[in-house]
Amino acid sequence: MRSRVGIWQRIFALIAVILICVGCSKVPSTSYNPWKVISLPTEAKLLDIAFTDNPQHGYLVGSNATLLETKDGGDTWQPVKLQLDENKYRFNAISFAGKEGWIAGEPSLLLHSTDGGNSWSRITLSEKLPGNPISVVALGENTAEMATDVGAIYKTTDGGKNWKAQVEEAVGVVRNLERSADGKYVAVSAKGNFYSTWEPGLNAWIPHNRNSSRRVENMGFAENGQMWMLARGGQLQFSDPANLEKWLEPQYPEFATSWGLLDLAYRTPEEIWVGGGSGNLLRSKDGGKTWEKDREVEDIPANFYKIVFFSPEKGFVIGDRGVLLKYEPNKVASTPKSQAA
Repeated sequence: MRSRVGIWQRIFALIAVILICVGCSKVPSTSYNPWKVISLPTEAKLLDIAFTDNPQHGYLVGSNATLLETKDGGDTWQPVKLQLDENKYRFNAISFAGKEGWIAGEPSLLLHSTDGGNSWSRITLSEKLPGNPISVVALGENTAEMATDVGAIYKTTDGGKNWKAQVEEAVGVVRNLERSADGKYVAVSAKGNFYSTWEPGLNAWIPHNRNSSRRVENMGFAENGQMWMLARGGQLQFSDPANLEKWLEPQYPEFATSWGLLDLAYRTPEEIWVGGGSGNLLRSKDGGKTWEKDREVEDIPANFYKIVFFSPEKGFVIGDRGVLLKYEPNKVASTPKSQAA
């Protein structure tokens, strides 16, 4: 009899915990949904987006050598075929400075354009290159910086003919890697158990232990020099603006959510968007103090793993299965599906 009572007590306790978590997971809804779902002619995994000096002309890249082009600011996209084995190559990153563009991919692929993407030439990379290119940033005429999936960083100033190593040793296999506007890098280890930082002038990466038991998912930079960190279980942290070695108290934009947070981007210095699994998209209008959820997009069957804002009025959310959302600041306000209490 006692054992039965104990079992029922545990069941009721479990139900109570579930109800509490469900209550905690309710986040206020956004007053309207500023995102438009863009139809794409692919279901490939998209990985990056960039625009030329013409704000209407841009490109999307992804798996299976996917290259899509828009000439109307991102409303419609058409595939671009290159002379490559589409089943072999994965385009990880794309970047433009004016009409000069670069595409980094794997295995060991780098493409260069000087005419706004109308034509692309393949840059020969050394067979001794540590890792595969996962990041490329166009910095000006004939100048670009490339990083690999083991943290090797190289720079060219002659259109890719020659490359100079920026760091003496690689950091090891990374989960993801981000570059700030002033040339600093942060790399998260493949298992998410530590991260490393590098800035121009240093000979080597500086390793840092994660500051909690939660594995790190992604990291990046804010415009004010702060760093942000997304960890397992929907945890978000910002570094102390006065000391980047210290981290502020962790927060949970959607407490007790079962979906992880995958990327973060600033639309303005105060407005932040965070994306995650299963159509999870949240916004903070006060620099991360409070959060609200865009429930108009939560039924989209995709993980939102990259958010990019080119300006406060121009932004995109990239998801898997060929999903793309476009930010439309003048979109007519709609009534949210539900208002959380």
